[in-house]
Amino acid sequence: MSVLVNKDSKIIVQGFTGSEGTFHAEQMIEYGSNVVGGVTPGKGGQTHLDRPVFNTVSDAVKETGADVTIIFVPPAFAADAIMEAADAGIKVIITITEGIPVSDMVKASDYIKGKDCRLIGPNCPGVITPGEAKVGIMPGFVFKKGTVGIVSKSGTLTYEAADQVVKEGLGITTAIGIGGDPIIGTTTKEAVELLMNDDETKAIVMIGEIGGQLEADAAKWIKENGNKKPVIGFIAGETAPAGRTMGHAGAIVGGSEDTAQAKKAILKENGVHVVDSPAEIGKKVAEVLG
Repeated sequence: MSVLVNKDSKIIVQGFTGSEGTFHAEQMIEYGSNVVGGVTPGKGGQTHLDRPVFNTVSDAVKETGADVTIIFVPPAFAADAIMEAADAGIKVIITITEGIPVSDMVKASDYIKGKDCRLIGPNCPGVITPGEAKVGIMPGFVFKKGTVGIVSKSGTLTYEAADQVVKEGLGITTAIGIGGDPIIGTTTKEAVELLMNDDETKAIVMIGEIGGQLEADAAKWIKENGNKKPVIGFIAGETAPAGRTMGHAGAIVGGSEDTAQAKKAILKENGVHVVDSPAEIGKKVAEVLG
């Protein structure tokens, strides 16, 4: 049982005929992901990458039975695209778009609360279940199938961690890039929970960064639920000068608990195996699973 996406996922691409949508949809199809079509308003009825193009998400769902979407829509229209997907009954909405206005995300995130769907992102690299489905912009060749789940705020560190885990002779069940914006659909805790409940996942790599409370909330949840599986944690941004905005919009340090040192302390208190450098992730996973 994989998490979020698998070989049976029926995937559509919103913003299908744009340059980003085209490039990444090609890569996803090449990887073997089951891309069943795409949406570009005004281009319904055309074919693109040998797949049908629809004017609306609900048309796409009616025709193809799509249950997963990946959004490459420009920032100004992306929140509407999220709400449209939720309305059409899509179960997993993966939003790659960076730079969506916070006010738009507040609206979209409130709108989808009562609906039966899960939003991943925005401003994220997507989700990959190796050998089954890549719904995102990650380099697929880095990921090999195995027993380690990854939850990460950082795209680049997701690939780095996967690469190290694979080099240790282990592999990945599902890697979830949750995104680095202040308002995201799925939190670190929720993503960790999905992997904790997945039978194939034996250990979890949790990559966070300075700013916000997501990692602390996840760590507390892990301890409250009895540390069922080992969690290896890394917090990026240790050398960031205090009070300076760096990297993601979500990496703004608000209080003393938001710094890398404070977060690492909270993780350790809650039984997470913390590494000080991303270069140590693979080794630590191998040691813990030893």
